[in-house]
Amino acid sequence: MLKKVAILVSASLFSFSCATVPVTGRSQLSLVSNAELIPMAAQQYDEVIKKGPISKDQAQTELVKRVGIKIQKAVEQYMAEKGASSELAGFAWEYNLIDDPQTVNAWCMPGGKVAFYTAIMPICKDENGVAVVMGHEVAHAIANHGRERMSNGLLQQFGMSTLSSAMGQNPSMTQAIFAQAVGYGSQVGMLSFSRKHESEADRIGLIFMAMAGYDPQEAPKFWERMSAGSGGQKPPEWLSTHPSDETRIRDLNAAMPEALKYYKKN
Repeated sequence: MLKKVAILVSASLFSFSCATVPVTGRSQLSLVSNAELIPMAAQQYDEVIKKGPISKDQAQTELVKRVGIKIQKAVEQYMAEKGASSELAGFAWEYNLIDDPQTVNAWCMPGGKVAFYTAIMPICKDENGVAVVMGHEVAHAIANHGRERMSNGLLQQFGMSTLSSAMGQNPSMTQAIFAQAVGYGSQVGMLSFSRKHESEADRIGLIFMAMAGYDPQEAPKFWERMSAGSGGQKPPEWLSTHPSDETRIRDLNAAMPEALKYYKKN
């Protein structure tokens, strides 16, 4: 009897700890509130930006910020139309370009803090390419992938603990879970989970860039350039946190009809 009660209580807690991803409608675990997570992300972002160095290329910096603001407005419009503007509470959007000729990357922290690295700009090629990356990275934040990853990490380490109780039990472990959740580490056991997030962000990002006035059909072209730039040196898909470029291009093309419904050329 006690075992049955425990199972029912756990199931009840789990059901109350679920959220829904905008656009896709997928249910996700949510043991952490954005009110708790966003300040942690903002602190981490500030530390990254302080270390920099921030790019002195004014034209590229302005390009990243211009595209970011357009995508931001599209997100705000989409969420307002869906009656979900409250999901953006606490967002303090910011866009920076970090001078790093080796790191082909960009990311968006929970709360809308975005960083591009200069090494990705030649692959972006132009404003449309930047919009592909920006839409995808912002989609991670809107879909609360960081919150979901952290919730799963807390569940693995502490059961159904909240963030505050986990911090009280083991703050260093909780900080490590946070770092992993926002993309600063990975474990083989989480790889499949991360690929799901990447594919979901691709689909959502297409819609956001289309609403911002950028042609979503540029997205597969960006990933073709990314694939060509890798020179075939990427690990096999099952050992990567991202889908293979071939898988990504195929899935983007499959999602294109949906995205084109939102596209209005500026």
